[in-house]
Amino acid sequence: MPDETLDPTLRRPAGRAGRTRPRVPAALVALAVGGFTIGTTEFATMGLLPNIAADLGVSIPAAGHTITAYAVGVVVGAPVLTVLAARMPRKRLLLILMAAYTLGNVLSAAAPSLGWLVVARFVAGLPHGAFFGVGAVVGAAVAGPGRRGRAVATMMTGLTVANVVGVPLSTFVGQVLGWRVAFVVIGALGLVTLLALWRLVPDGVGNQDSSVRRELGALRNGPLWVAVVGASIGFGGMFAVYSYVAPTITEVTGLPEATVPIVLAVFGVGMTVGTILGGRLADRHVMRTVYLGLVATLAVLVLFALTGQHAVPAVAALFLLGLTSQVLGLSLQARLMDLSPDAPSLGAALCHSALNVGNAAGAYVGGLVIAAGWGYLAPAWAGAAMTFAGLLVILAFGRGAAPRAAGAPRGEALEAGPEGADERAAALPAALPGA
Repeated sequence: MPDETLDPTLRRPAGRAGRTRPRVPAALVALAVGGFTIGTTEFATMGLLPNIAADLGVSIPAAGHTITAYAVGVVVGAPVLTVLAARMPRKRLLLILMAAYTLGNVLSAAAPSLGWLVVARFVAGLPHGAFFGVGAVVGAAVAGPGRRGRAVATMMTGLTVANVVGVPLSTFVGQVLGWRVAFVVIGALGLVTLLALWRLVPDGVGNQDSSVRRELGALRNGPLWVAVVGASIGFGGMFAVYSYVAPTITEVTGLPEATVPIVLAVFGVGMTVGTILGGRLADRHVMRTVYLGLVATLAVLVLFALTGQHAVPAVAALFLLGLTSQVLGLSLQARLMDLSPDAPSLGAALCHSALNVGNAAGAYVGGLVIAAGWGYLAPAWAGAAMTFAGLLVILAFGRGAAPRAAGAPRGEALEAGPEGADERAAALPAALPGA
C-alpha cells in the first residue's frame, strides 16, 4: 500500500516514489456540495412563502420575517464565529458549521408557530457566512496562484446549482407534501455534506497563523466597511424582488402555482452562468467587475418592474437578475478578501454578512411597499433605488487600492486588476508554497 500521508504543501497526498495524486478537485467538490445545501435552504423559503403563510395562518409579508431572520443570523454569525474560531483547524470548523446548519433546518421543520420558525431560521443562518468565508480560503489555498476567483466560483456553483435543482425540487416537495417535509429533506442534505467534507477535504488545508486579535485587527479598516455598506445596499435590490417572487409570478404575471419551481430553476440557471462569468471576470479585474455587476443589476430590476405583467419578459428578466447578481456577489467577495489580506476568512465571511444585510433589508423594504398597497412590482422599483444607492457609495468612497498583507514586500498596495491576481493569491496566509 502506498503511503497516503499528506505532503507539506497540504495540496495533495504523496504516493510511492514521489508521485502525487491531485486532491484539488475533490476538495472543491466537497465545498460545492456545502454550497448546494446552503443555497437550497436559503432560497427555498422564498418559493415556499405562500405555503408557510397559509399553514401558520399569517400574511405573506409576515411570513417574510422568516427570510429576514435567516439573513440576520448570517449577519451576526459570519464575523462572530469566524473571529472566535480563528485558531481552529479549517476542516474541523467546516464540519462544525455544517452540523449546526443541519440542526437549524431540523428545528425549522418542527417549528409550531411563526415565532418559533423565525428563531429556527435565525439559528440556521448563523453558520452560513462563516462556512462560505472559511470555504473561500480553503478553496483558494488548494487552487493555487491566480485562480482564487475561479476557486471561489467553484464553491459558489453549488449554491447556484441549488437554485436550478434544489430550490425548485424543495418547492415542489413543499407544495405537494408540506413545507415541513422540504426542510427535513434539506436537513438530510446537510448530513450528505458532512460526509463529503469529512472524506474529501484534506486535513490541514487552509490553516493559517491567526488569532482573535489578528482577525479583530482587520476590522480597523475604513475601506473594508465602505465596501460592506455598499454591498449591503446594492445587493439588497435583488432580494427585494426575489423574496416575493412566488406571489409576484402568480398574482401579477398570472402564471399558475405549478410553474413557480420552473421559474425558480430559470433564475438558478442565470445564477450558474453568472457564477462562471463572475469568477473569470473577477480574476481579471475586481473593481471593474463590481461596477459592471451593480449597473447590470440596476438595469435588470428596472426591466422587471416594466415587464413583470408579461410572462416571457418577466421570466427572462429573472434569468438576467440571477446572472447579474452572481457577477456582483463574486466580485464583492473578492474585493473584501483584498481589503483584509491579513484575515481573508473574515473578509470573505463579511461579504456574506453584507449580502445578507441586503437580504434582510430587501425583504423588509419589499414587504413594506407591498403592505402599503403598491403592488408586487413595487419591490422592483424599490430594489432599483437600493442598487443605485450602493453604486453611489462605492463610486464615492470605495475605489481605493487594497492594502498589503503583513510581511508583504514594501511597495504599492495590491492591485485589483489582472497584474495583481497572483499577488493577491500570494498574500493569502493559507497559500501554498510557490503561490
